[in-house]
Amino acid sequence: MALKFLNALNIPDRMKIKYLPHTADIRMFIEGSTISELFLAGLKGMSQIMNEGLCDKMNRFNSKVTIRTISDDRTNLLVDFLSDALAQTYANKTLYCKMKVLQLREFEIIADLYGYPTEDFDEEIKAVTYHEANVRKNKKNHWETMIIFDI
Repeated sequence: MALKFLNALNIPDRMKIKYLPHTADIRMFIEGSTISELFLAGLKGMSQIMNEGLCDKMNRFNSKVTIRTISDDRTNLLVDFLSDALAQTYANKTLYCKMKVLQLREFEIIADLYGYPTEDFDEEIKAVTYHEANVRKNKKNHWETMIIFDI
């Protein structure tokens, strides 16, 4: 996947998704002004990998799932959340493009994911990895991390 910024997903200017080169996997840098935005950037970035442009085309979503993820720190929480969303994507054959955070604590997130059914994926993701993930605040006081997807 070529290096690019995603602006077409209606991502606020304070959120970023950037794909970076990696040997056999997809490496993605994400940033958000809040921790919720970081989680949303991760979800949208993952969806963009799986079916480029589908989320851009959808104004209404006809599928909803609620997921609850608990982990032992923020970095693991994000990776585990994306893994749970990926599992729901395959189980329901639905690409999730939008989310509503119902509860977000340091070690727990409960969110409604909204998506659109699809049988076709441009890229299949085997797993969301912990390698290089490190949720932290940057100099702009925004949250950021790297996420590597095993494809």
